[in-house]
Amino acid sequence: MEKGGSPQAINRKIELTWLLTPSLANLGFAVRTSVAAILSLFIAIWLQLGSPQWAPLTVWVVATASRGESLSKARWRLIGTGIGCFMGVGLMACFPQQSGLFFISLAFWIGLCCGSATFFNGYRRYGLLVVGFTSAIVATGAIENPDNVFDVAISRGTYIVLGNVCEAVMAALFLNNISQKARVRLLEKLSGLTNDIETYILTEGFYKTDLEDETRFLQKVVASDTRIEFDALEMGPAARRAPDHARAVLAHLLTVLVSARGGEGQKKLERNIEVIRSHIQAIEVPRTQDHFTFKARPPRHLAEALQNGIRAAIGIIGAWLLWEVTAWSSGPAFVSFVALIYGLLATRDVPVLASSGFFQGAVWCTVVAGLYVFLIIPSVTAPEYLTVLLMIPMIIGGLAARTPFLVNHAFSFNMFLPVLIGPSNSGRYDEISFLNGTSAFLGAVLFVWITFGVVLPFRADQRLKRRTFQMERSLRALGISKPRLSVEQWLASNANSMVRLIETSQNVPHKVLLDYIDRHMQIMVLGMWITELWAIATTKQTPQPIRNRLRVVLRSWSRTGDTDLTKAAFVLRNLERTSQVSEELLTALRGLSKAPVRKLNP
Repeated sequence: MEKGGSPQAINRKIELTWLLTPSLANLGFAVRTSVAAILSLFIAIWLQLGSPQWAPLTVWVVATASRGESLSKARWRLIGTGIGCFMGVGLMACFPQQSGLFFISLAFWIGLCCGSATFFNGYRRYGLLVVGFTSAIVATGAIENPDNVFDVAISRGTYIVLGNVCEAVMAALFLNNISQKARVRLLEKLSGLTNDIETYILTEGFYKTDLEDETRFLQKVVASDTRIEFDALEMGPAARRAPDHARAVLAHLLTVLVSARGGEGQKKLERNIEVIRSHIQAIEVPRTQDHFTFKARPPRHLAEALQNGIRAAIGIIGAWLLWEVTAWSSGPAFVSFVALIYGLLATRDVPVLASSGFFQGAVWCTVVAGLYVFLIIPSVTAPEYLTVLLMIPMIIGGLAARTPFLVNHAFSFNMFLPVLIGPSNSGRYDEISFLNGTSAFLGAVLFVWITFGVVLPFRADQRLKRRTFQMERSLRALGISKPRLSVEQWLASNANSMVRLIETSQNVPHKVLLDYIDRHMQIMVLGMWITELWAIATTKQTPQPIRNRLRVVLRSWSRTGDTDLTKAAFVLRNLERTSQVSEELLTALRGLSKAPVRKLNP
């Protein structure tokens, strides 16, 4: 045997590194969140609450490594819980004796929530998902006794508030001086990314840009953009205009990348870099009279929203019909779990892949819960002992949650372990109750996994084609009227959408994916030039004859897009002989006239 062991042994060693030699940051997250979950469970038991297991579930749902993420998630979860409890009570009040109308209405509502969550971004989408599955949990929890629906809503709300408070308290104790650290982290991230792109574009030569390198930088820019909201929350009132300046930095970095691809001169690229440096300086040394704002419009994905909404609605109706046909005693719990899991997974980029790992984690959760229910809990004489014993699997689950290839596994394991164990003051699960609850849980996870793969299944190639068509249509529409978005906003919106496509297209052949990326980059360059032409054509300082010629180019663009660029070439030749033309205008026209002509599909 070769020195160092076989490749299989090395892989196994790497796979267990997350557990055997975790980093201090990962261990701190696991311990902090486990303590918060145990604390919420202990308080719920001490307060004699009827279902204390829902409190630690909430802790694991809102827990993130970043304090800003936790604050945003907890805020939207509280809002979503309030609305969800109200809707759950309303649905049960409207249809207390009509199960068919009740479940059809519930399915429509869950579908609307899941679809709307897909349409929006950030943790606002999470708030919409919470509205959906809280409504289902409250409404189905009162099926056997509709008169108790208000009590169920109050109890579920109490558990969620308790879990949020415990997580927030533990995070505040573990994470000190987060405001200053957040500002330093944001500055380091922006400065580092700016230096990397400047070195790549201006030092190595912007005419030799590489598609894969461009994609890598775009992914970094978009990833940084998603973190700005959380950094701002951590900075608190001291943030002031830092989020707006940070978004402007990232948008101008996109402009530099796209301008370099389009062949812009080095002087203009350097001017953009100077603007970026000024925004970074404004974050580092805030000014009291700073009124700068920068709004970016996130991309909206209507087709994906409709698919997720329809899929969730069909899933809820299917779960109800399965319960009706089988007369399963755990049917209400099964439907509740289905709605909850749809809410947790619906907005994942590739739900069917996420549900696969989710199911595997659910199986491990069931095994560990079974060991506790049958072997450990009968030997425990006080809740304090139980909470200490629960620390072991929770810390392991917390470490797994910080490991990329185990995230989905840990997601289900951490949240549902206390639910399946079901600790309470009045006793413990008997074997029949545990098996019924576990079968409802595993059945729901498997049911959702199957529906994700069968009902409107995800196809990466179809999403690429659909999104490319949408971008081409919006690109042509730029010629109809003056765009409402600036160049930076146009680029930020399209870059966000493109990066999302890349991350969900792992199964697409690499060469095919690169072709789509190249086309999307070309669309961003063309859109930048068209937007600049509109800015020049609507500026009063531009002579009227030049404005008229630009209108001709823009009208032609609205009809043909980049399938016929003869008008741009003709106007370019005409204006090159005019002394009053700016270099920016000539650069945009040269870019349009020299762009590869896209042939229409027959």
